[in-house]
Amino acid sequence: MKCLTDGLGLLEAEQFIYTLLSQPFDYTEWRKNNLFEDMSIAEISAAADKYCKENPPVTKIEDNP
Repeated sequence: MKCLTDGLGLLEAEQFIYTLLSQPFDYTEWRKNNLFEDMSIAEISAAADKYCKENPPVTKIEDNP
């Protein structure tokens, strides 16, 4: 819920959840069948590599003085 409200704002997050719950919609099935429909495994892998290089994981939390 925090991700939704941080990314969309409270009102839009509530509208998103309402939309999902008000329709016969299986997000898991949709994601499995449509998310990377037009991409090959090599393209998905290249996109993941690029994302990882551009968004390195946080490895240390710095203390604020």
